[in-house]
Amino acid sequence: MIFILLPIVGLIISNAYEKHMVASLKNELSAYSYSILAIIEVEDNSLVMPELLLEPQFNVSQSGLYAVLTRSLSTIKNNIAQTGSTSTEKLWSSQSLLSPWQTKGLQQPVLGDSAFYQVEIDTQPHFVYSLSVSYGSEQQPFPMTLHIIKQQDDLTQMMAEFHRQLMLGLAGLMLVLLLIQYLWSLWTLKPLKALTTELSDVEQGKSERLTGVYPTELTQVTEQLNLLLNAEQKQRKRYRNALSDLAHSLKTPLAVMQTQQELSALTQEQLSIINVIIEHQLRKAQSAGQSSWYLGTAAAPIAKKLLNSLEKIYRDKSLSFKVNIAAECNFKGDEADLLEILGNLLDNACKAAKKEVQLDISLSANNTKNSMIIVIQDDGAGIAPAQREEILQRGTRADTYQHGHGIGLAIVRDLVNSYQGSMLIESSERLKGAKFTLNFPL
Repeated sequence: MIFILLPIVGLIISNAYEKHMVASLKNELSAYSYSILAIIEVEDNSLVMPELLLEPQFNVSQSGLYAVLTRSLSTIKNNIAQTGSTSTEKLWSSQSLLSPWQTKGLQQPVLGDSAFYQVEIDTQPHFVYSLSVSYGSEQQPFPMTLHIIKQQDDLTQMMAEFHRQLMLGLAGLMLVLLLIQYLWSLWTLKPLKALTTELSDVEQGKSERLTGVYPTELTQVTEQLNLLLNAEQKQRKRYRNALSDLAHSLKTPLAVMQTQQELSALTQEQLSIINVIIEHQLRKAQSAGQSSWYLGTAAAPIAKKLLNSLEKIYRDKSLSFKVNIAAECNFKGDEADLLEILGNLLDNACKAAKKEVQLDISLSANNTKNSMIIVIQDDGAGIAPAQREEILQRGTRADTYQHGHGIGLAIVRDLVNSYQGSMLIESSERLKGAKFTLNFPL
């Protein structure tokens, strides 16, 4: 609006000023004409004019202000000169006009009337004020037209200077208004910026609720968000407590059953499998992946904790772990879920690996969204393309893994899906073994 309204205002002011200056010029030329008419004398039907006029510009050659008296040579009826007469006679001109003068283009108003107009004389624009009068008696009239002529140079220069000052003034005003608008926008949008920061902290797990003081327009929104966060956190807590009670209730009967002496080895093995499955299913059920608000979890400490444990477990294999984790990687989810995902994949990699396991966690950005990339690869036998889909099914295990119950990768798949992520199984180009690539949107 500033860029539209200010130029329009400037145009209106410029036009008004120009009209005012032209009107003032018309009044000025009219005043000159009456001062000259006051000194005109007619004797014996002849015009008598003094050598010098009161206005000095009429006495200076080429001053830009000229006076000319003309008379129409057409037939005069009823002492009225007809407007538009084409044949005129110059009776007198001021000393400022020395060059030969052509009266073509000068109007001859009706007797007693005046006209203000513009003409071009010697390719230069001029303003002209023409007034028709008659001297002498009724029996012997002496009609004539006085023309006061002024060059437009002065007006053009004044208008150019006015336009320059007006443009500078409007440009300065525009900058001031833009600065005020910018500062005003910063001040009015400051609550929104603070709200954005608080929402980011909540999303990353740095804060549990919105604590800022906001204007009336945002108060209701922040209060409803806090109610939503509190309700979600209480529900998660109740859900986890109920699951913990369920786990305890299931484990106790299983433990009693496993102590029975008459149970066969096969039954004992199946009870152990049931126990493991229950633990995995409970971990999955406690996942925060379906939650509306994710608590942020730093990936590096979780990965390091797992690797330290795996080094001790697979000490006999003397595995080499190559780890590259970006410091700013933050998993937008529950710590238990990230531990479950990395634990299953790294444990499988250690089982299959011969000498080396590699873990890379980094951030990736594209035109639409950011994501966290987890890549785990080993130098084992790899996974055949035909098996890559099968091993994600519950109860299926690749031949390269000697232990497990075939639900680890299925749990990983379910957890990844719960966070709207993706998992890709490939062959490692560097280590020639299996390569798992997980992509989590941020």
